[in-house]
Amino acid sequence: MTKQLKAAVAMMLIVGSTSFPAQTTASAPKTAKTHKRVVKKAVESATERQIRELREQMQNQQAQIDALKQMNADKDAKLASAAQDAQAANTAAATATAQVQSVSSSVQANSDQVTALNSTVSDLKASNSGLAQTISDTKKDLTDKIESPLALHYKGVTITPVAFFALESVFRTRSMNSDINTPFNATPYQGAGEAHTSEFNFSGRQSRIGALFTGNAGAFRLNGYVEADFLSAGASSNENQSNSYTLRQRQIFGQAATEKGFTVTGGQMWSLVTETKVGTDNRTENLPMTVDPQYHVGFSWARQPALRLQQKIGGLTAAVSLEEAQTIYSASNQNANFFLGGGGAGGGLLNLTANYTNDIAPDVIVKFAYDTKRYGHYEVGGLTRFFRDRYYPNQTLTVPSAAGGLNDTKVGGGFIANARFPVTKYADIGIHTLGGTGVGRYGTSTLPDVTVHPDGTLAPIKAYQGLFSVELHPMKKLDVFGYAGGEYAQRTVYLSTVGADAGKLVGYAPLSGSNAGCNTETLPTSTGNGLAGAAPYNPGTPANCAGVTRAVIAGTAGFTYRVYSSPRYGRLQYQGVYTYLTREAWSGLTSGTFGSATATYGSPKATNNMIFTGMRYYIP
Repeated sequence: MTKQLKAAVAMMLIVGSTSFPAQTTASAPKTAKTHKRVVKKAVESATERQIRELREQMQNQQAQIDALKQMNADKDAKLASAAQDAQAANTAAATATAQVQSVSSSVQANSDQVTALNSTVSDLKASNSGLAQTISDTKKDLTDKIESPLALHYKGVTITPVAFFALESVFRTRSMNSDINTPFNATPYQGAGEAHTSEFNFSGRQSRIGALFTGNAGAFRLNGYVEADFLSAGASSNENQSNSYTLRQRQIFGQAATEKGFTVTGGQMWSLVTETKVGTDNRTENLPMTVDPQYHVGFSWARQPALRLQQKIGGLTAAVSLEEAQTIYSASNQNANFFLGGGGAGGGLLNLTANYTNDIAPDVIVKFAYDTKRYGHYEVGGLTRFFRDRYYPNQTLTVPSAAGGLNDTKVGGGFIANARFPVTKYADIGIHTLGGTGVGRYGTSTLPDVTVHPDGTLAPIKAYQGLFSVELHPMKKLDVFGYAGGEYAQRTVYLSTVGADAGKLVGYAPLSGSNAGCNTETLPTSTGNGLAGAAPYNPGTPANCAGVTRAVIAGTAGFTYRVYSSPRYGRLQYQGVYTYLTREAWSGLTSGTFGSATATYGSPKATNNMIFTGMRYYIP
């Protein structure tokens, strides 16, 4: 109900309550009469009619007002009820909101948990996928290790086989009656019958077998290594039908190494004189790439029993080695007043057909090596050697006597320097030198270490060895190499003043030695029953030919081609090598009498052309 309507109703009520009751009260009797008259007359005046109509209107309005009041009361009741309902609804809404917030928090928590769970599930899926891949890889790795093991295992020891199988050949324009191995210092002069014949040999004897044994003992890493080939000849070895040559010991040693770089190695091994690729480590020897197992002129090496100690500090390695000694002797015009060894004793397990010197001490070798990734590998060092013989001063008496015999010891030694460095990633250059007194044995040509004085005491011989190498790697499968090397032994001669030998030159390469027949071929020298060296296996040898070696020089060119290489199946390779060899002698008397004005002197020279081929299969 609007304000205007309420105001109108109120006015009407006021008017009605003030006017109409008074009029009604005053006129009541008249009204009764009037009514009676109306009844009687049934006539109503206009005023009465208006009053009656007004009353009816007021009654209607009052009914409407009452209805409106009732409606307002109903509305107020409904509004109150609605307010209560609204309040209840607000309370319920607040409760619901709280519940919703609680549910929302729960939902958010659940959502976070679901997200975390989904992440965990994803991680688990990834982990399971990685685990499945790891299991698959592990299974494959185990299968590979079972079917194709890199090594064998015995208790705590890992055994790695090493081997290659070879077919090799050599052709020489001047025969040396030698297998694949070349005795460089035996190249024949022109006076030898074999200087006019060639030789060709197939050989499988350089095939090699061996194994590396490794045990990790915590503080120590233990290694044992054995290596053998067939470049040895037994008493019954020959090539008539079954080339049955004997297995020989190349290397066999034990080793213990600490984590701090200290290593001790004992057994038969490459000499410390030999150039290495890494520090002074065993089994990293840097050998020429030749097929010839005598390697190359100018290369210094030995394989012999030794005790080696080494210590690494960063890129620097210091090592000392005590090694089995042996002396190579050569002399002309010597007196029979000394000895320095004897033939091998069968009961002593030495070769009955070889001579052995009576050595007083091992050879001592010290070497320092330095490695850099960029600038290569460098070595410097030295060796000390001890030579001993027993001599007899009274041998020259009119009645020779062994009384007064004495032992004489001489000391020799030399200096070692090796360098190998990359010029580019496709080329390496190497320089190797060894020089000193009494070091000839460590050269591959095995020139002599000592000669002798006229009184029977020893005299070390100065000797020098050098090798220059170029190794190219134009392709992953191909190496091309070239070597130039030489070895020199100095003339070492003394004038005798002893008894009847006074005035005679004694020692290594005396000028008075005859070279007159070095270039004159001779007839076969003997007949026999077919034994070694007997007819018809008896080519002529030069007469009147001292031919003492001054220098051996060689140049080589070759290649190695790896046809196939696999870490699982191994490597197949071919080699071709050409070597030109020269042997030069010290000058000696070629005509006339030594010391006379008419005497002439000359030095013979021997050459050889050699071609090597090789096919090798290396196990992985």
